[in-house]
Amino acid sequence: MFSIGEFSKMTGLTVKTLRFYHEQGLLTPTHVEAGSGYRFYNESKIETARVIATLRDLDFSLADIKQILRDHHDDAEIISFLESQKDEIRERMRKDREVLRLLEKTIHHEKDATTQMQQATYQVERKSIAPQLVASVRMKGKYSDCGSGFSKIGRKFGRYISGKPMMLHHDNEYRAEDANFDAAMPIKRGESTDEITVQELPGGECLSLMHLGPYEELGRSYEKILKQSKADNIEIDMPTREIYHKGPGMIFKGNPKRYLTEIQFMIAAATDNA
Repeated sequence: MFSIGEFSKMTGLTVKTLRFYHEQGLLTPTHVEAGSGYRFYNESKIETARVIATLRDLDFSLADIKQILRDHHDDAEIISFLESQKDEIRERMRKDREVLRLLEKTIHHEKDATTQMQQATYQVERKSIAPQLVASVRMKGKYSDCGSGFSKIGRKFGRYISGKPMMLHHDNEYRAEDANFDAAMPIKRGESTDEITVQELPGGECLSLMHLGPYEELGRSYEKILKQSKADNIEIDMPTREIYHKGPGMIFKGNPKRYLTEIQFMIAAATDNA
């Protein structure tokens, strides 16, 4: 007979683990001394302990191990258990890869937004942008309704999303209840569906202005960029665009004072004064 300490050294299982396995009915001592409660194990328990350790290394649950020990005595007899465990691990790996992708996307998004904040001049700038493929949902209602459009795009295109969410405004005025706009997201590839249109947004010259702060204060930035377009006698192509470099996060809503939105007015080619 071996004391629990000796048995621990022989099997590589800690005393705490052996006590736990005893409580769970997984590996019972050969003898428990009355009064002191000391546990003792005979040599026949060593093989059982090693089997349990191996199955735990293979990530089997205690319930599965109990069933295997009760009903089986050879590797060949537990093929179905091994196959099932392999499938479960494969599924967990798939889910872990998806979680990793979302983590990487969130980290990249936040780091990129921080860089944009640090580099932004918050002045109207003229810049050239490339054409880009987007998935968009045409909507009519409140601007705050755009979240449902982004959700539809996210569910459909997921891993193919390649840029910041944006809104395409088809009105040349502010409309509180019946705004005409697209919720859109850049994608690598994809096909249109009944609800989502895949289209290429044209590139070209645009007036750009970064707005730092809540969406409710976008009006002051629109005033600034509109004054600039008037001063330069620039004709604007519709739709105008809002790109959301930083908004409510995936985990926290965040501080609206740190939301970063880019307003883009595409310049009509006929009035390009460059």
